[in-house]
Amino acid sequence: MELRVLRYFLAVAGEENISRAAELLHITQPTLSRQLMELEDELGCRLFLRGGRRMTLTEEGKFLRRRAQEIVSLADRTAEEFRSTNEDVSGDVRIGGGETRSLGVIAGAARAMSLAHPHVSFHLFSGNAEDVMERLDKGLVDFGVFIEPADLSRYEYIRLPVTDRWGVLMRSDSPLAEKATLRPDDLRDVPLICSRQTLVTNEFSGWLGESFDRLHVVATYNLLYNASLLVEQGVGYALCLDGIIRCGEGPLCFRPLEPRLEVGIAVAWKKYQVFSRAAEVFLEALQKEMVDHDA
Repeated sequence: MELRVLRYFLAVAGEENISRAAELLHITQPTLSRQLMELEDELGCRLFLRGGRRMTLTEEGKFLRRRAQEIVSLADRTAEEFRSTNEDVSGDVRIGGGETRSLGVIAGAARAMSLAHPHVSFHLFSGNAEDVMERLDKGLVDFGVFIEPADLSRYEYIRLPVTDRWGVLMRSDSPLAEKATLRPDDLRDVPLICSRQTLVTNEFSGWLGESFDRLHVVATYNLLYNASLLVEQGVGYALCLDGIIRCGEGPLCFRPLEPRLEVGIAVAWKKYQVFSRAAEVFLEALQKEMVDHDA
């Protein structure tokens, strides 16, 4: 299976039309059709459903698209790393992580590095711990940002000198908005919207003094912005970290939990990782940013 053919396959999958894909790739349509047929013969399955002018992926084709994207991405990164030298740091730094305002420390390191090395580009991926770990394991991101508790035993990691506080995002006109902080009894009878990652930890069971599953959970979320739209429509109250959704004069407000419930933030990478020069310099910039933050 050639890398060139995988690029052809991804182009057709993206365009859903072989003529447009051939034009994009600057090859003839018969050549592209032949390459796709040879790829299907090699894999022993159909990758496309051909109907009229549109080509749609089969289930096998959707699986190959995911794998091909990973393979092509890794190949491109490898080429970038060889083009980068110590004197002229360039290339890409890829960071995956959950939503947290503690990313401000990482943003500070990225800013310092961009000023010193303007040819470095940063690529951010947002997701929960499971999503980020999968990308980290496959080499699709250089660093993962994890909201603790998280099992990082198979990674190298550093903890950022910041913490985030848990609380509840709600409508400003809701009854609970009149309170300065929220205690366990305040949450027992209200419809809650919770992070899927929250549901697999014991953090809130300890804070509540009882099992977390006894709460009235009406929805779960992966990214808080989407959950905030449910909150705005009155679907429920979102259990979340402070500072992710900016609350000013708008319809939403945030109230912290009491007793105070905080989490640490860790930046992790694979053990025995051979960094690109760009990723190596970024880690140095991040460690310096951490020292400056503590000072």
